[in-house]
Amino acid sequence: MKKIALLLFLLNTAFLFAQKEVSGVVKDKSGAPLPGVNIVEKGTSNGVSTDFEGSYKIKVKEDATLVFSYVGFSTVEKAASTNKINVVLGESEGQVLSDVVVTGSRSTKRTVVNSAVPIDVISVKDVTTQSGKIEINQLLQYVAPSFNANKQSGSDGADHVDPASLRGMGPDQTLVLINGKRRHQSSLINLFGTRGRGNTGTDLNAIPAASIKRIEILRDGASAQYGSDAIAGVINIITNDNVNELTGSVTYGAFNTKAKGDFLPGTPNTKGFRLDQDGNGNSYGKDQDFDGGSVRVAANYGVALGTKGGYANFTGEFLNKNKTLRPAYDFRKGFGDASMHGVNLFANLSIPIGDKTEFYAFGGSNFRDTDAYAFTRNDGERVVESVYPGGYTPRITSKINDNSVAAGIKTESTGGWKFDLSNTFGKNKFQYDIKGTINASLEEKSPHEFDAGGHSLLQNTTNFDISKNYDSVLEGFNIAFGTEFRVEKFEIFAGEEGSYTTYDTNGQPITDPTTQSAPIDPISGNPRPGSSQGFPGYSPANEVNESRTNFSLYADGELDITKDLMVNAAVRFENYSDFGSTVNGKLASRLKLGDHFNLRGSVSTGFRAPSLAQIYYNLRFTNFNASGATEVLLAPNDSEITRAFGIGKLNEEKAVNASLGFTASFGDFTATIDGYYIQVKDRIVLTGYFDASALNLGVSEAQFFANGVDTSTHGLDVVFSWKKGFDFGQLSATLVGNINDMKIDKVKNSTLDEATFFGKREKAFLLASAPDNKFSLNLNYAKNKFDAGLAFTRFSKVVLVDYADEDDVYNPRVVTDLTVGYQFTKSLKLTIGSNNLFNVYPTKQDEQGNTEAGGYWDAVQMGFSGAYYYARLGFTF
Repeated sequence: MKKIALLLFLLNTAFLFAQKEVSGVVKDKSGAPLPGVNIVEKGTSNGVSTDFEGSYKIKVKEDATLVFSYVGFSTVEKAASTNKINVVLGESEGQVLSDVVVTGSRSTKRTVVNSAVPIDVISVKDVTTQSGKIEINQLLQYVAPSFNANKQSGSDGADHVDPASLRGMGPDQTLVLINGKRRHQSSLINLFGTRGRGNTGTDLNAIPAASIKRIEILRDGASAQYGSDAIAGVINIITNDNVNELTGSVTYGAFNTKAKGDFLPGTPNTKGFRLDQDGNGNSYGKDQDFDGGSVRVAANYGVALGTKGGYANFTGEFLNKNKTLRPAYDFRKGFGDASMHGVNLFANLSIPIGDKTEFYAFGGSNFRDTDAYAFTRNDGERVVESVYPGGYTPRITSKINDNSVAAGIKTESTGGWKFDLSNTFGKNKFQYDIKGTINASLEEKSPHEFDAGGHSLLQNTTNFDISKNYDSVLEGFNIAFGTEFRVEKFEIFAGEEGSYTTYDTNGQPITDPTTQSAPIDPISGNPRPGSSQGFPGYSPANEVNESRTNFSLYADGELDITKDLMVNAAVRFENYSDFGSTVNGKLASRLKLGDHFNLRGSVSTGFRAPSLAQIYYNLRFTNFNASGATEVLLAPNDSEITRAFGIGKLNEEKAVNASLGFTASFGDFTATIDGYYIQVKDRIVLTGYFDASALNLGVSEAQFFANGVDTSTHGLDVVFSWKKGFDFGQLSATLVGNINDMKIDKVKNSTLDEATFFGKREKAFLLASAPDNKFSLNLNYAKNKFDAGLAFTRFSKVVLVDYADEDDVYNPRVVTDLTVGYQFTKSLKLTIGSNNLFNVYPTKQDEQGNTEAGGYWDAVQMGFSGAYYYARLGFTF
């Protein structure tokens, strides 16, 4: 044993002495330094990145070869024959027209570190191989400082499409792009106790993670550059373009069902119970130690097209995820994450059709079949004892189809003008099927499953963009301008009759209440309600088929006055066919303060057009809380009922953004700190419930969309990053954080009662769109075939107001994630780990069950399913 130890020591010593340090500078052909270039010792995981000045330093073996790579530039290999290696990278042939897309700037020379606004660039491949998170929202929640998203329960459609936000703003106040082109939104509008009540948003989970090269998050107002929705910022998803490589993974994971600890005081350790899938909805399976089991299979492959850099890249992804069931009060038996079965396809291609002309196209299709708990029915009027003895929990299932395709032509003239003509089509369709339910007015004759109808949103956007770089104007000038035309169409389609109708004692639809009456509940003595319980179907009276158009013009200029000072200006005109015109502008600047610091700032105006769903959505539904159930009418904004209550026509939200920050770089360490201010006037909100019993509408309350509040938000984003190679391996640490403080400056209730229009409870939901602060520390280690990651994320306190008008206080929580990976062969890697390793839950609320979701918790911080354990086999061929 001593001889073996001595031999290992000598080998290790020899290896250490065989290493040397190589340093240098990487520049482009113009002589400008290139920050962020990847330098890797070929055949190993040993690597570094260049700093702000393009400088690098790395320890390698004596006979090593260094590989220099940067998106949009040709990869260069250099033998480490000397200690000083300077490299000049040229643009990649075939990628001349595929310039690096840096969100927030139309200059092809701009990089993230020298931009005038804060931008996160997230390598999805790195994130997905170092964590167990399988959806885009989950990935961004823990790596982007001000991004927040959570799973919901008992929130109807929001159980199936996770609402997400930047800087605590609404889900519809962040614009999503794919490869720089506007992405269509979901047709879903969030109605209940979710992040973004009254908002629509973009379904990021409809985009397969395996198709994505990187995600760029612009944390700054950008309406003047990109148009409506960009009040909080822009998320730009760049898709894969690699060829001759098959990559993918198979991931399996499950949740720990044991809810224990101080978050459940006075409650015995509770195992999760799985709701049977037999359609009855009122019986439960046996004890389980784990639930929510999920399998994700993903693959990506690209092929070269021709010899001039053309490619076609394809991604397929399959996801099968079971429900979780977590402790809930007696009146809310089903509570937890929805199940999901989905198939996700995506393609990205480029075909050179000339020396400086390229045809490109990308798009995908996503299908999801989901199944979520609705509120348990325990009251007699909605329970037919002979069918569901003791009550039942209906299930809202949905079929979501999300399809998109974009195509365009890019070309460059001999004078250096770049032209890009494109068209982007997207459609989201959301179909509801209610299972384990009943139409109580049909009693024993009722079906237990109904087609409840649904909604869809179509968006088609045509863009024509022109730009040119002038190297001879001062230190460089870029001009860009263009136009955009968009068509939007929103539909609500009706379900089957039994999903929305009340029947009389003879089983006939009630059309004349004076001569027809529903069966009487023998316990309460009241008429039995109609429609499918859990989610009432859309009726022909709810049907909508509305459209509008939008035309816009923009101009964008970026000037490097000196090598140290850059200024940017943008202006945009928009005209909507349904509410009129708006003009917005932006000024931004970056000042270099020596070799290690940059100061940057911006000021802009912004806007968000009311969505078609906010204007035309309408529904009659049952609102449940611990006190019982009430029937509510959500009236469309253009209806006579809405006008009768004094609610005006919806107009655009108007914003003012300002930011000031700095970046710093010291060798292996970089830091960015950015403060921001966002003022929004006429924010569109969902009001409280007004008494409507006197209107003879068959409901007791009414609710509306309105330009209801003015808000102001102050905040701070922090990103600290350190990465360094040592003899014992490569270490990296990243701290990302966000501090966010939103205030409601004014409630625009006119002559209406403020407590009803937008009272304490509604205010709390708006202000708690995200925790007041969130900090994540990510630590990573890699050595040869082994790597490991440890992450700590702290969510601040969140306060909501429940149905009893009392504060629900969710104390701060720290979530720990752990991952360990080993590269068995060049092609196969095994990763195991846990998200929420220590099984942390939000704070348990009072025993009265007045939370919005009807469980022990609301979806406010890290979710409520506990620890998730997973194993993943990754492959590359």
